[in-house]
Amino acid sequence: MKGVVIAIVVLAMVQLMVEPSQAITCGQVDACLVPCMSYLMAGGTPQPACCEGVKDLKGMASTTADKRAACTCVKAAANRYPNIKDDVAQALPTKCGVQMDIPVSKTTDCNAIN
Repeated sequence: MKGVVIAIVVLAMVQLMVEPSQAITCGQVDACLVPCMSYLMAGGTPQPACCEGVKDLKGMASTTADKRAACTCVKAAANRYPNIKDDVAQALPTKCGVQMDIPVSKTTDCNAIN
């Protein structure tokens, strides 16, 4: 009986390791960028919490599918808030010292991201 329990536990662990990770969600993207709202609307210097969010977002979006999903979420969020300045949004990663593969813009073609 003990051997059967161990076998089931091992199979469950293998299943967890093999199962692909969930795609990034817009809730995760929004949570990363909420601290950036004042910067995105007014410009200036982003707050440290904003830059941490940008770094977190980069870390979450490692696959092409994740990058495209994050891009779509960023684009949707940018279009929900008309006061966001597109040029300021595009400069955000650079201002935070983060090299991003996800453009922060209202007009990006997210399907072009590799």
